[in-house]
Amino acid sequence: MSVHPRYPLLFSPLDIGVTKLKNRALMGSMHTGLEEAENGFAKQAAFFAERARNGVGMIITGGIPPNFEGGGRGSKLSEPHEVAEHRLVTDAVHAADPDVKICMQILHMGPLARTSECVAPSPVKSRIGAYMPNALTAEGIEKQIRDFANCAVLAKEAGYDGVEIIGSAGYLISTFLVEKTNRRTDEWGGSFENRMRFPIEIVRRVRKAVGPDFIIVFRISAMDMLQGGLAWEEVVALGKAIVAEGVNVVSTHFCWHEALVPTIATMVPRAAFTQVTGRLRKELGVPMITSNRINMPQVAEDVLARGDGDIVSMARPMLADSELVKKSFEGREDEINTCIACNQACLDHTFNGKLVSCLVNPRACHETELNYLPTNLPKNIAVVGAGPAGLAFSITAAERGHKVTLFEANDDIGGQFNLARKIPGKEEFDETIRYFRRKIALHGVDLRLNTRVDADALSGFDEVIVATGIEPRTPDIPGIDHPKVVGYMDAILGRKPIGKRVAIMGAGGIGFDVAELVSHAGVSAALDVDVFAREWGIDFRNHPRGGVTGVEPHVETSGREITLMQRKSDALGKTLGRTTGWTHRLSLQRRDVQMVGGVDYLKIDDEGLHTRVNGEPRLFDVDTIIVCAGQTSMRKLYDDLQARGVKAAIVGGAYEAAELDAKRAIDQACRLAAVV
Repeated sequence: MSVHPRYPLLFSPLDIGVTKLKNRALMGSMHTGLEEAENGFAKQAAFFAERARNGVGMIITGGIPPNFEGGGRGSKLSEPHEVAEHRLVTDAVHAADPDVKICMQILHMGPLARTSECVAPSPVKSRIGAYMPNALTAEGIEKQIRDFANCAVLAKEAGYDGVEIIGSAGYLISTFLVEKTNRRTDEWGGSFENRMRFPIEIVRRVRKAVGPDFIIVFRISAMDMLQGGLAWEEVVALGKAIVAEGVNVVSTHFCWHEALVPTIATMVPRAAFTQVTGRLRKELGVPMITSNRINMPQVAEDVLARGDGDIVSMARPMLADSELVKKSFEGREDEINTCIACNQACLDHTFNGKLVSCLVNPRACHETELNYLPTNLPKNIAVVGAGPAGLAFSITAAERGHKVTLFEANDDIGGQFNLARKIPGKEEFDETIRYFRRKIALHGVDLRLNTRVDADALSGFDEVIVATGIEPRTPDIPGIDHPKVVGYMDAILGRKPIGKRVAIMGAGGIGFDVAELVSHAGVSAALDVDVFAREWGIDFRNHPRGGVTGVEPHVETSGREITLMQRKSDALGKTLGRTTGWTHRLSLQRRDVQMVGGVDYLKIDDEGLHTRVNGEPRLFDVDTIIVCAGQTSMRKLYDDLQARGVKAAIVGGAYEAAELDAKRAIDQACRLAAVV
C-alpha cells in the first residue's frame, strides 16, 4: 500500500487485534438527539453513512443506555425487539463502505440520567443532574453488570462491529471510581481496588458474552479535571486491569461534565490534552484513541507523530464537514469547513434537549431533509452583504448552479466574524472565513468588494438576497456623543484608544467578548497550551488528582478596572450558551471584571457614567464607556426593493437583529439557497 504524501500516519492502517482499521480517523461518539427523534434511526443511518462514504475509518455512535434507569428517555438497547432499528444504522454504514467499522457506545448515565429512577453507587447528587440518584444495592449492581453484557450482545446482533463502554464524564462507571461519589463500605467501595471492581467486572462479562471476535473500546477518564479526582496511578491501574480483561482499544476522556475546566470550547488550544493520552499509551500496550480539539488533518498527523495516540477522534469536526477525511486525503484541506468549537448548535442543543446540528453546517443531522441538489432553473442572483448569511447563501446557491454576484461594501468578506476572530479565544473563526473564501473561488461567485449598491442597481437580477446585516444601536442617553464613548466595533478593531477605567454598557454576547478583549493580556490561551493550563489550573506535568487538585489558576490581566453592566437585574451572562457561558463568566471573574445588573443609564459627562443601580444613584468614574447596547437590522435596501416590485428575500441579521446569531443566520441562508 502506498504511503500518503502528506499524512502518512493518519492514512495508515491499524491492527487492533480483532480487526484492522483502514486509517486512524475516527468519528468519535456524540449524542445527537437523533437517538430519540421520530424516524431517528433512519436519519442516523443517513448521517453516519455519509461520513462512512467520505473516508472515516471507524465510527462510534452516540450513547445508548443498557436499561431504562441508565437513560430515562428515548432509545435504549435492552430487549431483542429493539435490535431492528439499530440494523438500519449498521447496514447503511457497511453498505456505504464495508471496511468502515462502527461501534455502539453503551452509555449508562448514572446520576445524570433523566429519570427519578437514576442510580449511582451512593446517593450523591451531581451538580448538573436533575435528580438525587438511588444508591445501588448489591443486587442492583449485579443487574447493571448483566445489563451491560446483554446490551453488548444485542449490539452484536444488530450488526455493530463492537461497543464502546464509557467509563468517564460523571456517568455511572466513573462515579464508582471517585471517592466523592462512591461512599460505599462494601466490596464496591473504599480502596481503589474495590472502586474499580465495577468497570472491571463489566468488561469481563461483556467480553465473555460477545466472544473474542468483537471490538471492545473502553473510554477511560484519563484526567477528569475534578478536585480530588483520579490520581495518575489509579488511571494506569484501571487501564491495565481492563486491558487484561479483553479491551482492544482504550479511548481517553478528559473531563466530567460538571468540571470547572473547559475541554472542548473554542478557547481550548488544539490537541491540548493529547499529551495525557501519549503518557498513558506508554503504560498500556494497546491502541489508544485521543481526542479533544483536533479539527484539521495536520493537527491529527502531528498528534500521531508525537506518539500521543494511535487513533484520532474527531466528533464535532465531522458535524462541520462530513467530507473532512476525503478532502484531507485528496489534498483539499482548504475546502474543509472547520469546526470552530463554538458548541452553539451541538453541545448547547444536546444539553437543552434539542436536535444537534452545526453552526457552520446546518445539514449536519438533517441529511434526509436538507440537501443542495443541482437546480433545473439557473437564475441570476444578487446577494448584498458578505457576512455569514450572505456568504452561506452565495456558496450554496452557486454550488447548485445559480449565477451569483456577491456585493460587499467593505474591503473583505466575513462581516461580524471579522469582529469575533479578534477576540482572544475565538481565533478559529479565521477558518470559517478561509473556507468561505475558497468556496467563493471554487464555485465562481462574482465577488465585488468595496461596492455599495442600491435598489436601482439591482433591477437586472432575477432575485436579490438582502444580507446587509446589522448596525450597532445607539442608546438615547444625554452625552452619548461624549469623547469617552466608544462603540464596540471601534473597540474590537482597535480604532479608538481604551482607557484604564472602563464601563461596558450591555452584557450580551458582544459585551462579554469586549470585556474579554479589554481585560486580556499576553498570548491567547487558545494558542498556547502552557498559558491555557496556567489560566485554568491544570498541571499536565505532575498530574495531581484529576489534573487540577491543589493547582491555583493564574490569569494575566490588562490591569484595567472594568465594569460590565446591563439593564436587566438578572445574573449577567444568562443568555450565553449553556456549555460555554460559564467559562466566559468565570474567566472574567478571575480578571476582576465587576458585573452589575439592574442599571438605568442616566447621562454621560466629564465625570463619567451616571446611573441608577437597583434604584440607587451611582456614578461610574471611568475613562472609557464602550457601548454594546444591541443592534438594529439594516433592512432599508429590502424595503426599497419591495417598493419597486423586485423579487427579494432577506436573511441573517438584516432579518432579525435581536442578538447576533450566526447559527440562525447560516441555517436560514442555507435553507433558502436549497430551494431558490
